[in-house]
Amino acid sequence: MSRSLKFTLIVIFFYCWLSPSHEELKGGNSSCSVTLGGANMAETHKAMILQLNPSENCTWTIERPENKSIRIIFSYIQLDPDGSCESENIKVFDGTSSNGPLLGQVCSKNDYVPVFESSASTLTFQIVTDSARIQRTVFVFYYFFSPNTSIPNCGGYLDTLEGSFTSPNYPNPHPELAYCVWHIQVEKGYKIKLNFKEIFLEIDKQCKFDFLAIYDGPSTNSGLIGQVCGRVTPTFESSSNSLTVVLSTDYANSYRGFSASYTSIYAENINTTSLTCSSDRMRVIISKSYLEAFNSNGNTLQLKDPTCRPKLSNVVEFSIPLNGCGTIRKVEDQSITYTNIITFSASSPSEVITRQKQLQIIVKCEMEHNSTVGLIYITEDDVIQNQNALGKYNTSMALFESDSFEKTILESPYYVDLNQTLFVQVSLHTSDPNLVVFLDTCRASPTSDLASPTYDLIKSGCSRDETCKVYPLFGHYGRFQFNAFKFLRSLSSVYLQCKVLICDSSDYQSRCSQGCVSRSKRDISSYKWRTDSIIGPIRLKRDRSASGNSGFQHETHAEETPNQPFNSLHLFSFMVLVLNVVIVATITVRHFVNQQAYYKYQKLQNY
Repeated sequence: MSRSLKFTLIVIFFYCWLSPSHEELKGGNSSCSVTLGGANMAETHKAMILQLNPSENCTWTIERPENKSIRIIFSYIQLDPDGSCESENIKVFDGTSSNGPLLGQVCSKNDYVPVFESSASTLTFQIVTDSARIQRTVFVFYYFFSPNTSIPNCGGYLDTLEGSFTSPNYPNPHPELAYCVWHIQVEKGYKIKLNFKEIFLEIDKQCKFDFLAIYDGPSTNSGLIGQVCGRVTPTFESSSNSLTVVLSTDYANSYRGFSASYTSIYAENINTTSLTCSSDRMRVIISKSYLEAFNSNGNTLQLKDPTCRPKLSNVVEFSIPLNGCGTIRKVEDQSITYTNIITFSASSPSEVITRQKQLQIIVKCEMEHNSTVGLIYITEDDVIQNQNALGKYNTSMALFESDSFEKTILESPYYVDLNQTLFVQVSLHTSDPNLVVFLDTCRASPTSDLASPTYDLIKSGCSRDETCKVYPLFGHYGRFQFNAFKFLRSLSSVYLQCKVLICDSSDYQSRCSQGCVSRSKRDISSYKWRTDSIIGPIRLKRDRSASGNSGFQHETHAEETPNQPFNSLHLFSFMVLVLNVVIVATITVRHFVNQQAYYKYQKLQNY
């Protein structure tokens, strides 16, 4: 049934009489706790305006004998703005009563449009109000749907710097009972500007029926920055690199829907250029206002490999891989540099002269001690500008189940037995295939800050532990194994730290190629591409060979106590204790009996 008259304030209170699917329920014992749906098989959806009194506890159960789920939407909530979420709230449960699993809780403090879905054909919601005497109104709309049935072009994921999307069937009328979610996520450092070219949805002052909800973040639990309907063309801007858009429609009055587009805005203020260096790429940001002096918007800029194109937004961004797009790699004086050049593409191969300014941006990343240093040379009619950037090689360390190094151990902490063989791998995450990882030093400590005492497993590339085995060089991976141990007079936790060197794999004179070198023979010059990795804690299970290792102090953790049997020493101590208790109890009882006998048979003296 059409709701063409419901926008008049007078008519909306009579709408429950006009339509069997839209009710106005007021609080009180007569209508506070009811079952909706039930035997009425034709009722697949319902809209309700709930008017609530102070100090009420109302429960509604939605059920239908059909294999479908329920979606319930609280599109308009007016509760006590000063009430706490504990004293006044809406709770939604999966099932036929409030004893079912809690799907979520809503109160006046929530900053989103609450939507919940049941796992089956029953759902219960409960509203509790405090004693404040104010007007309370909740608009509830629910309908049954099949989870396996989807509407084409209803939601999706958008991850390009710019794009567009529309409601299903646009510009034709949008479908009824639709709930579509679009997730927009761009690269870090950018914000999102969302522009609606057209919105044509049902008009309502509170946007209760058909609406668009825009969230400032990656999900519908992020902060709500807008709920719109009717005929408007708003613009929204995110505070980060993600935005979420929701379209919700009911069962009547379908119109054209919406058409939207978005662009990315680089969040930082860049006057000319910016460079950051990471393990796998160089990222160059060029200000469009800077390029205006060259009559360019960035379309004519290119790298040494012209097929690698920039991304255009309010800035021009080049994401340059270290092993592609014409990047030149150079090793000298124990440093590795990556260089590329950004220039204007020539208008025509036949051109011989030009009267326009020429721009050349030389991009250079140099790997430094524990970091990478970036340097940009900009030549503009013999004018050179320099900028520096810092970054780090990205490394990680992990434990593996076997010497195949295929399955990573994800447990933390990881519980092991004494003398159990552990397999450790340090990984370098980079796109440069010509680098190799060398394990220089690996040491263990009972504390996470690697404080004293420490124990060296590997030092100067040499194994210092009889159970430690260092694997040969293997590209971006440094590997070793050792047998588990514990520190004396310390907790049973062990943390590992490895200092690794990253070398050019083709340089056979590098420190990595030298392997194990004693300190007296070791080259003491600094190595500019070095980094650290830490892993832990590794904790011991209860020592199963305690009788043969009296030098270890055992510390039992709460997680380790179940199902651990008494050993012979524990049993002997317990029996001795029980025997002593029995002896003391026997002597005490015998003494008490003798005392009673003495007082009972003692004759009174005659005076």
